[in-house]
Amino acid sequence: MRGGLDEDALKELIAEELGAVRNRSLGLTTDVLDEADLVGQVSPLMSPLVWDLAHVGNYEELWLLRAAAGIEPMRPEIDGLYDAFEHPRSTRPSLPLLPPAEAGAYISTVRAKVLDSLEKVRFDGSDPLTRGGFVYGMVVQHEHMHDETMLATHQLRKGAPALLEPVGEILRTKPAGTEVLVEAGPFEMGTSDDPWAYDNERPGHMVDVPAYYIDSEPVTNGAYLAFMEAGGYDDPRWWDPRGWEWRTSSGKRAPAFWSKDGVSWVRRRFGRMEAVPPDEPVQHVCWYEADAYARWAGKRLPTEAEWEKAARWDPVAGRSRRFPWGDEYEEGRANLGQRMLRPSEAGSYESGASAYGVRQLVGDVWEWTSSDFHGYPGFRSFPYKEYSEVFFGPDYKVLKGGSWATHPLAIRGSFRNWDYPIRRQIFTGFRCATSAEPPGHAGGRGGSSPLGKQGARSAVVG
Repeated sequence: MRGGLDEDALKELIAEELGAVRNRSLGLTTDVLDEADLVGQVSPLMSPLVWDLAHVGNYEELWLLRAAAGIEPMRPEIDGLYDAFEHPRSTRPSLPLLPPAEAGAYISTVRAKVLDSLEKVRFDGSDPLTRGGFVYGMVVQHEHMHDETMLATHQLRKGAPALLEPVGEILRTKPAGTEVLVEAGPFEMGTSDDPWAYDNERPGHMVDVPAYYIDSEPVTNGAYLAFMEAGGYDDPRWWDPRGWEWRTSSGKRAPAFWSKDGVSWVRRRFGRMEAVPPDEPVQHVCWYEADAYARWAGKRLPTEAEWEKAARWDPVAGRSRRFPWGDEYEEGRANLGQRMLRPSEAGSYESGASAYGVRQLVGDVWEWTSSDFHGYPGFRSFPYKEYSEVFFGPDYKVLKGGSWATHPLAIRGSFRNWDYPIRRQIFTGFRCATSAEPPGHAGGRGGSSPLGKQGARSAVVG
């Protein structure tokens, strides 16, 4: 899980992280909700929270007790109930799921056995599953991912707020609206040696990227509202044909959870109604909405390679970083880990900027890219095909960077998320890009947008 630690220190760290993520899971389920809320389904898009709770325990049993420690199955009869591929989310309420008390007892017993068995597992052997503690890191990240899914369920939940509003400091130091030039050249995409990395992030490989401009910050609510007020939802010129079909059939005319209160826009956020804050990154927009905005603004969505080069590549050192600011996570450089229940204002976290000066590439909102999800050259599925390989193809778009709900242990610049282009319940936003043009060219999709090229550009050689 972490390079440079001896095996005893690594095992101590694993135990700490397993405890921390479980506290987070309980804080989103049994600590704050009654049984009716835990077993109910707030949307066909989401599982009942009690399913998520037992699922993370069953996944832990499968990988840390059976696969890593060689311990006989505890509850083999429930494996099918908590197999995400066997039962789609919409059908899970009809399954004979463990009730909350029994689910809690089950995951506690699994955890106790995992901690007992941890002393006997070797991390320095020939087994790639346990080498360096990989499988333990996989399980920790998996539970943090489900915690973010649980937060999406809370956002869809009706009724009084169940989550306390954290108090966090916003570190804004400049207005949004600038673009940064990333000059042409190769960079290393993905990774071959990050001990946390999943199979779809591997192997690291050089990609030659033409010069482009990328927004220095995510698109804000205020900027997106300008698109709405200019009739962006009513003009098929800006929409991918499949997106226009989605727009007209769904009737959507604003980001998810927005509504009109007289003449003003408000949003529902974890059971609270509030005015839409104009300077926050827009979130809960699908890929089709992000793509339509970008076209209207005379821009486009960045490719995955463009996004990752802007986030990771250090042109001076000639290497890719793990995070935009360096190789180690540091508090105060990004809005991650549920420290707030919302994105920070655009322009925050100057200290978390990449080598190109691009901000908020990690945290705040997942960012849609224009790229389909696929394996890198030399991809090999590990430790199971169902994590990545079965999703490869044009049906899924890649998201990068994590959100305010993503835990720092479950994100890095090489991390790849993916989802259907119609999904809006997740904490998604975007930023725009344009291909670089000769000096003096007015450009950008013919200058067709009423906004044109907003803001200043700052050239960065890379």
